[in-house]
Amino acid sequence: MFPRMLAGRGGRSAPLALACLGFLFAAPLLSTEAKADFRVCNGTQSLVGVAVGYRAETGWTTEGWWQIPATTCKSVIKGPLSSRYYYLYAEDQDGRGLWAGNVNFCVADREFKIVDVKDCFARGFQKLGFREYDTGEQGSWMVQLTEAPRGEATTP
Repeated sequence: MFPRMLAGRGGRSAPLALACLGFLFAAPLLSTEAKADFRVCNGTQSLVGVAVGYRAETGWTTEGWWQIPATTCKSVIKGPLSSRYYYLYAEDQDGRGLWAGNVNFCVADREFKIVDVKDCFARGFQKLGFREYDTGEQGSWMVQLTEAPRGEATTP
């Protein structure tokens, strides 16, 4: 599954990167409030690819793939969280780590944002089991991936 992430959210075009860079310099001037996000921290020694599922106004939504280098963190949902439950699927580049669960969502081979969890195969997507995280309606949440993966892959 990991090869699909190599073309995912890690790459951006130069104009977009320059626009984001400009915003980063302006951001400290705009606000000093604490950052509220859904963050994933990779505590392993491998590159990890991540997809996240959540309930949005448009319905159940899945997004991916974020590439998170070893021993770093990345915000996969920016801003205050609007749902109580979030779902995560992650796998490492080496094929030794898999963080999954038993809640199925649709995914694609490359960067994606998919609305709805029904008929994944009929719509040209794959289906994977995601692990549920109950945030207790907190404004921010962090998931720590460790060398000993928690969860198990399920066959839909």
